[in-house]
Amino acid sequence: MSETGAVSQTDAVSQTDAVSQTDAVSQTARVPLSGRRAEAARNDERILGSARAVFLADHTAPITAVAKHAGVGISALYSRYGSKEQLLRKLCTDGLARFVDETRAALADERDTWTVFADFMRRLVDADTSSMTLALAGTFAPTKDMFALADRANQLLQVLFDRVSSVLRPDVDVHDISVVFEMVAAVKGSSPERTQQLRQRYLAVILDGLRARERQPLAGSPPTWQELSERWAT
Repeated sequence: MSETGAVSQTDAVSQTDAVSQTDAVSQTARVPLSGRRAEAARNDERILGSARAVFLADHTAPITAVAKHAGVGISALYSRYGSKEQLLRKLCTDGLARFVDETRAALADERDTWTVFADFMRRLVDADTSSMTLALAGTFAPTKDMFALADRANQLLQVLFDRVSSVLRPDVDVHDISVVFEMVAAVKGSSPERTQQLRQRYLAVILDGLRARERQPLAGSPPTWQELSERWAT
């Protein structure tokens, strides 16, 4: 399983689907929370943010380290997530959902092809979902629902790739995009702000290399979906 990659193109994907589902999410997000629900939502956001920071730094860290980082009691954490594995699944599911949302947004974007593709890449680099693949692949067992969501993400990426392939060098494959995200996610600076700057800098270099023009052919073959997904086997 990976946030990116591709299986097969689906005819069910359309710009109407992209817009309607994105609008539905936006409408839901605008519904205000109050009282205990708002406090619970803030606590959950704090726990997930801490879990991401802790486990990206050390995937072997205990769940108590997350509670300490978040400044909440262990009982408050366990009331939301019954185990470390459940928390890891939540983090990765949220990453997959973010990837799906960004891909749908790109499919609905009516600007010129290169701008759509480049902005899609920039947004996902800033979202940093691929850091979880680098740190967590193979450390827990994904659920069937997670694999289904990953397949959906992969199908959407294939549709987007087919749409933008005319502006990309001809020997680039959709699975190459998966590895590009992971390459950029490996860049780390002295602070979150510096990390973001450096990642966007090197993404710009990579984007220039992806753009269609006369170039030397790429060495080797692109990664396969099996190569990308088998890392999640435990």
